[in-house]
Amino acid sequence: MIRKVKIENGWVRGLPAADPRITSYKGIPFAAKPIGANRWRAPQPCPDWEGELFAAEFAPIGMQANCAGDPAKDIYAREWHVDRELPMSEDCLYLNVWAPADGRKNLPVYVWYFGGGLQVGNTQEMEFDGERIARRGIVVVTINYRLNAFGFLCHPEITAEAPEAPANFGFLDQQFATRWVKRNIAAFGGDPENITIGGQSAGGMSVCAQMTSPQNEGLFQRAIVESGTFLQPYGLKFGLGPRTLKEAEEQGVRFFEALGVKTLAEARALDARVIEDKSLEWPWGCWSEAIDGVFSTYPSNEWSLHADRIVCPVLLGQTSSEFIAPPPAKDETELKALAEKCFGEDADAFLKVFSRPVTAESIAREGGVHTIDYAIRIASQQNSQNGIDQPLYAYNFDPEIPGWDHPGTFHSVDLWFFFETLAKCWRPFTGKHYDLARQMCDYWCNYIKTGDPNGLDSHGNPLPLWPRLTEEAPSRMLFADTAKPVAWPKTELEELLLKK
Repeated sequence: MIRKVKIENGWVRGLPAADPRITSYKGIPFAAKPIGANRWRAPQPCPDWEGELFAAEFAPIGMQANCAGDPAKDIYAREWHVDRELPMSEDCLYLNVWAPADGRKNLPVYVWYFGGGLQVGNTQEMEFDGERIARRGIVVVTINYRLNAFGFLCHPEITAEAPEAPANFGFLDQQFATRWVKRNIAAFGGDPENITIGGQSAGGMSVCAQMTSPQNEGLFQRAIVESGTFLQPYGLKFGLGPRTLKEAEEQGVRFFEALGVKTLAEARALDARVIEDKSLEWPWGCWSEAIDGVFSTYPSNEWSLHADRIVCPVLLGQTSSEFIAPPPAKDETELKALAEKCFGEDADAFLKVFSRPVTAESIAREGGVHTIDYAIRIASQQNSQNGIDQPLYAYNFDPEIPGWDHPGTFHSVDLWFFFETLAKCWRPFTGKHYDLARQMCDYWCNYIKTGDPNGLDSHGNPLPLWPRLTEEAPSRMLFADTAKPVAWPKTELEELLLKK
């Protein structure tokens, strides 16, 4: 069994995973430490090491808020953020690899970006164990990247120092790590020309950001966006930006003032904990994407509107009960004003969607739109209008989720299923859940291998056909008690929204 590999910086030794046919390599540095002069700088090359690097433990998580809250009140503390004692450090640019240990070559590669609003998150979360995917003949890589103010602060001095990389350091970390994968993954048995990038929530947003960057041509072959592509149907501002570089720089100037420093050199000399604590006083999500004209040339949530993006197959979807956007109106007068502003000559048709009498409750119920559904509809429409023949595969995740908290299909619960890691969860999942997780993981792995989720399941039997999403015959895969392809016709409201 292969437990030791030679990469560009030296030898790396891993350990058998729970299944000894898989080797795990945890905590491999892919860049120089982002400290001192490298704080708020694009990732720099990793120095070589002598002897063997024993990759037995995860590296420290990036600087962030402590996420281990009260499990009785915080669903994420119940689900994943269970350890208050995880080592945390600004020195966080490390990745992890799970690879079959039998010496196979040219295996497909899956590169994973975790979520957490670009503010929190890490690769140590127990649901991100890559072993089950690796068992299916895939090399899995999970990547750490800088978060919050460390990953997304901008400042005029930073721009003047490095105009070629003035912003989006967290995204640049992901890009740098994916380039590392392309250069080194053959040592682990992976094919550098068969890379799929994927992520969930802000990790999915990160995938969209990587698809929009002109710097990434040829870096990966396909993408998976789980609960990570959003468009607001009623013109509302998206919660995580993006901002112009000028706006982000102005925020950075104010932040330096709050820190009590006047120069970039002084800010780089501060202890990392001082910066993190001060950043937590600022609004959630204010540290996010900046349109810098270099890595980012337009907002990544508009990825599907641009035919000059990285055009590749995309598998994308959401849970059924997340990110519903109601019309910003409380009564019929406000609803009429919204109709005229957003729909113009179709204002009357929009108003007919709502029953009478119009109340705040009926407006929210009858006008609520799933922002991810809407973004996927737009992506399909744009592919058709731009003559893009690369497939979209859409899904909706809607099984019954057990537990005393009766949570519904809350944001991120599907991670247990994508990675087939339900056995690590406290919830009383039963056989049907394990069957669904196995089926979903089979689809994901088929897609990672070929760009098409269809094929055989783990038993060698054909999976139910997952049709491409097209404008002519819109359909998607419903993951409920089992996988079932379903027609996905547009509602009257969606037709109106897609016209405007």
